[in-house]
Amino acid sequence: MNLVIMAAGMGSRFGGLKQIEPIDKNKNFIIDYSIFDAIRCGFDKVVFIIKRENFDTFKNTVGNRIENFIETEYVFQENTNVPAQYQIPESRQKPLGTTHAVLCAVPAIDDDFVVINADDFYGYDAFKTAADFLRADKTPRKHAVIGYKAANTIGDNGTVKRGICSVDENGKLLGICESLIDKDDSGILLAAPLDFPDIPPHEIANDTPVSMNMFSFKKDFTSELQTSFDGFLEAEKDNLGKAEKLLPSTLTESILAGRAEVEMIPTTATWYGITYKEDKQKVVDALQALVEKGEYPANLWASLKTKD
Repeated sequence: MNLVIMAAGMGSRFGGLKQIEPIDKNKNFIIDYSIFDAIRCGFDKVVFIIKRENFDTFKNTVGNRIENFIETEYVFQENTNVPAQYQIPESRQKPLGTTHAVLCAVPAIDDDFVVINADDFYGYDAFKTAADFLRADKTPRKHAVIGYKAANTIGDNGTVKRGICSVDENGKLLGICESLIDKDDSGILLAAPLDFPDIPPHEIANDTPVSMNMFSFKKDFTSELQTSFDGFLEAEKDNLGKAEKLLPSTLTESILAGRAEVEMIPTTATWYGITYKEDKQKVVDALQALVEKGEYPANLWASLKTKD
C-alpha cells in the first residue's frame, strides 16, 4: 500500500511552512507521526507531494529520517503541469487544488493508496482503519473516506474548514460539503457551507461525520482524478487564476455519476493540527500525553527496524 502525503500548500494562517514545525523534543514533525503509524499498519511506500523549491528542506529533514524504513518518492505539484491549451496566469502562486496534487503523484503511485494532509495528526486508529479497508475489499471503484466526529476535529483558536459527510442508511457516502465550522460561546458547533454562502451558519451535532482529507483509494481512482481535473480545466478555463479543484468535489462527482462507491468508515481517533500558531502547544501537549500512555515511543525512529 502507498501513503500519498499532500504537502505542497503553505500555511497562510499559520504564517509559514507548518508541515515542518517541530512538535516534540526530538524535533519530529506531525508528518513523522503519520508515517510512523503508516509503517506500523503495513504501508510500504510513501509519496510526498511538495513544491519544487521545498525539496531540499523535505529531503534533509523528513526524508533523512524515514528513507531507511520505507520506500520514499517525491513529486512536485506545479501549476505548469497542465495541458498546453490551458493558460495558468504566472501571477498565480496558490496550487490548483488537491485533485491536481494527487494527479501529479500518479506516476509514482503503484498500488492502492491512502491520501492524507501533511499537517494533520490522524492517529493510529485512523491509519489502521484505512489500511484494513484496502486489505479487506478489493472491489474496483470502491473507496473509503475516514470519518471523524466533528467535535474531535475542532481547535480552540478560530474557524476551521471541514468536509461534512452526507451518508445513507448503509454507511455509503452521498457527498462531502466543504464548510467552515466554529464553536459559539456555549460550545455548540456551527457550520457554514462554503459553496452556498446564502445559507447562514447552522448547528450540527458533535458526532457529525467530517472528512479530514483521509481517503482510501483503489489504484483505479487515478483515472477519476484525470477525468475530473480535465472537466475542471475546461469549465474554469477563464478563471484559472483563482479556481481550484478539491478531492471531495471529485469524489462527490464520481459518486453522482455512478463511477464510484464510497464507504464512510468512522474512526475513534482525535484529530490534532496546527491551523493557527496558537494551536501548536495543544498539539505538543497531546502528543506528549500519548507518549506517556505508551501509544508512541519516546524516540519514534529508534524503535523501528530498517527496511529490507
